[in-house]
Amino acid sequence: MNRKKLLAASAAGLVLISSAALAEITFRNAITGAPLDMSVAKSGGNEAVFNQFKETGKNPYNGNKEIIQKGHDLYLTACSGCHGHEAEGKLGPGLADDYWTYPSAATDQGLFEILFGGASGMMGPQYVNLSTDEMLMIMSWIRDIYTGNPKKAKWLK
Repeated sequence: MNRKKLLAASAAGLVLISSAALAEITFRNAITGAPLDMSVAKSGGNEAVFNQFKETGKNPYNGNKEIIQKGHDLYLTACSGCHGHEAEGKLGPGLADDYWTYPSAATDQGLFEILFGGASGMMGPQYVNLSTDEMLMIMSWIRDIYTGNPKKAKWLK
């Protein structure tokens, strides 16, 4: 292969790799698998953090103690009625252990999809009540109180 063709092929490969790395994740409904429409979400919050999450599927707030406290406060208002004050489970399942009704909740992307779009039973979509940023904050608290097997915690990998 001549040098120009090799250089052109290398450049094209780099462009493909670069664009793939910058591609956003497609978030899907936990029940139907249909893509979630992010444009219907309640506005507000840190858009830069959510944009980072859309690219990586990893919650940038995990481990941030200040945000975790905010997440707990939001959780108490938005989630504790069904999941218990310490996520021990009531009408809805417990959230602190390593049993997930939806195994995809073992990833940050999967947990977000359930929060945003809802799930079976009484878990309705939360995009009307919470901004995407608030959802990430709540998720950071749920991850912080995790008592299950670390090997099952895919968000840690």
